[in-house]
Amino acid sequence: MRIDIDNYREILDTLTRNKSRSFLTGFGVFWGVFMLVALIGGGRGLKEMLSDNFAGFATNSAMIWSQPTTKAYKGFRKGRQWGMVYKDVGRLKEQVPELDIVAPVVTRWGNSAVYKDRRNSCHVSGVTPDYAKVMEPKMFYGRYLNDMDLLQRRKVCVIGKKVYKELFPGGGDPCGTQIRVDSLYYQIVGVDYKEGGINLNGKSEEAVTLPITLLQQTYNMGEAVHIICATAKPGVTMSTITQRMREVIARAHTVDPTDERGVMVFNTEILFNLMDSLFKGVNFLIWLVGLGTLLAGAIGVSNIMMVTVRERTTEIGIRRAIGATPRMILSQIISESLVLTSVAGMSGILFAVLVLQMLELGNTEDGILKAHFQVDFWTAIFAGAVISMMGVLAGLAPAWRAMSIKPVDAMRDE
Repeated sequence: MRIDIDNYREILDTLTRNKSRSFLTGFGVFWGVFMLVALIGGGRGLKEMLSDNFAGFATNSAMIWSQPTTKAYKGFRKGRQWGMVYKDVGRLKEQVPELDIVAPVVTRWGNSAVYKDRRNSCHVSGVTPDYAKVMEPKMFYGRYLNDMDLLQRRKVCVIGKKVYKELFPGGGDPCGTQIRVDSLYYQIVGVDYKEGGINLNGKSEEAVTLPITLLQQTYNMGEAVHIICATAKPGVTMSTITQRMREVIARAHTVDPTDERGVMVFNTEILFNLMDSLFKGVNFLIWLVGLGTLLAGAIGVSNIMMVTVRERTTEIGIRRAIGATPRMILSQIISESLVLTSVAGMSGILFAVLVLQMLELGNTEDGILKAHFQVDFWTAIFAGAVISMMGVLAGLAPAWRAMSIKPVDAMRDE
C-alpha cells in the first residue's frame, strides 16, 4: 500500500494527538508479540534441554531387572528374591533374534576414588563395550572400554565428569594416570562427560566404569547381573518383543512369565513417545497463548481506530467534499492502523530477542551453550507478517466506517 509524505505526516499527527490511547493499544500489540516470540524461543530452549538429557540413549531399547516376585509359581511363594546372571545375556541373544545389542550392567555403591590427596565418593559400574551402543558416552578425553579390556580383565577405567573435576581440579588429560578405588588401582583410559538423562543405577557423572568381568572378579560377585540393556534391530518395535524377553528370563529362574513386576521390563519407547507428545502439546499451547494475546492487541487497535474515526468525522467529511476519494480515505485509516501495529510489534520482537539472549548467556557452562533459546530468522519474519496482516485487518472496519461518511452528515455532526 502506497503512503505518500502528506499521508505519513497525517498519520503521525493523528497518533500524536491520541498518544495516550495509542500507547495503551500499542502496548497490547507489543505484549502480544513479545509473548509469542518469547514463548517460542523459551519452548525451543526447554525442548533442547530436555532432549539433551536423553541424547545418546537408544530410543528403541529396553531395560530388564529383577524384583521380588508378586505371584506364586511352581511351589515358590510370592515375594521370593531372585537375581539375573551373565548367562541370561546369551539366552536373550539366542531366543530373541530380533534383539541387536544385549549389554549387562553391574553396579557397586559406596565407593571412593582417590588420587594423591584428593578423594571423591563414587559408584563403580561394570559394563561391556556394547553398552556404549545403548547409552552413548560423551568422551572428553581418551576412549571407552573395548573388547580386549573385557577379555583380559585389564585394570582400566572410564571416569565420569564429576569424578574427573574433583580428582583433577587443574584440568588436563588424565589418561594413563592411576587412581585408587577401595584398595585397587586402575588406569584411566577415558573421561565421560555425559551427564543427566536416563541414569542406570546412578548418575554417569559420578561413576567409575570398569570392564564387567573385572568388577565381578574383584568384588567376588560371581555371575550376578543387575540390569540387562537391550536394543532391537532396525524395523523391529521393542513393544512387540517385550513379553518374549520377559518369558525367556522368567523361565530360566522359575518365575511366572506373566509376573510383570517380578521380571521388570522397562520399554524406553514409551518414554520417548511421551516426550514427543509433551513437546507437541507445549508447542500448541505456545502458539495458542501467543496468537490469542496478539489477537487481543489487534482488537484493541481496531477499537482505537474506530474512536479516532468517530472523532474525525468532520475532517473526513470535509476531505470527501473537496475531492478525496474513498480509496484515499481507506488508505489513510488502514495506514494508521498498520503503522501502529508494526511499530509496537517490531518493538515486541526486539525486546523478546533481548530477553532470550539474556537467557542464553545465563545458560552456559564452561563457556559452552547448553541450549538455544533464540527464535530463528523465519519465525521472526512470520511474526512480522502476522503483525502486518492483523494491522490491516484491524483497520478494515474503521476504514469502512470512514468511507461511508458523507459530507452532509459531517456538517450536521459539526
